[in-house]
Amino acid sequence: MKVGLLLAGSSTDMGFMQSGFDGLKGAEGELGINLSVFEGVKPEQADMEKSLRKLAEASPDLIVVHGGQNAKAATNVVGEFPKVMFVVTQSDVVGPNLTSYEVLQEESAWLAGAAAGLLTKTNTVGHMSGIRVTPGLKGRAAYVNGVAHTNPQAKVLPNFPGNQDDVELAPRLAAAEISAGADYIFTMLNAGRPGVAQAIDASGGKAREFGNVRDFTQDDPKISVGSAVADSGAAAFAAVKDFVRGDFKADTTHLIGLEDPEAVRLTLADDVPQTVRDKIKQLTSDIVAKITVAIEYSGPEFPTP
Repeated sequence: MKVGLLLAGSSTDMGFMQSGFDGLKGAEGELGINLSVFEGVKPEQADMEKSLRKLAEASPDLIVVHGGQNAKAATNVVGEFPKVMFVVTQSDVVGPNLTSYEVLQEESAWLAGAAAGLLTKTNTVGHMSGIRVTPGLKGRAAYVNGVAHTNPQAKVLPNFPGNQDDVELAPRLAAAEISAGADYIFTMLNAGRPGVAQAIDASGGKAREFGNVRDFTQDDPKISVGSAVADSGAAAFAAVKDFVRGDFKADTTHLIGLEDPEAVRLTLADDVPQTVRDKIKQLTSDIVAKITVAIEYSGPEFPTP
């Protein structure tokens, strides 16, 4: 099987793009696919469409377009290559040769908000993302609502500065949120994430972050108090596995949530109190069974410095 992968970013960003890349490298080893990767594509529609066409012109069996920011480009291109199957991860676009596989990062983001609400001493918590793509907006809304569920008095400082990878902007924004009282920040960045760690380290213990995508508590638990794991690589891997095994269906959306803890879960650093751990465990079960995670937010935003 010939599989193409489009990354609107870097395969070594230690975040979302690398997760997708790692998922398909796993598929390459486990499922024996022949993988071609286009990375470093600018997250602009014209560039994404041009790169998708180049991938499709090589006549692969399947193209995985990693990230909802690519959804419009994919819908514009798929009709030109009816013999190629396309997958967009973290999206809900579908068509005769197009399907979507989505890891529900809003569920682990909600849990991160719930934990932040329980842990905050200042009753102010932060949020940082980048560009306003649907998964990021859902994650922001879920985080805010998770905070409100466990701590209705807490204030949230949400921000979308327009760039996931700016290592100079990220520490300025994190420092501004810390100065505004945030003692926990939910960081939904890619290559810009080290800048947040820099600002947290400079704060002298005033703040910590919740990571996302993968478990950042394994890197430095003094910086990361938890991580809203949402392994988007699991969506990419699942799509290829279904395709190789003949279970792939076009014109559908495949969802992966907390019921699959290998893909979606909240991790916590070792020093998080047991009472908080117990509450998060119960809330995880509640989400699977009965809690509907809100994915819309219309409140104020924290200004970019």
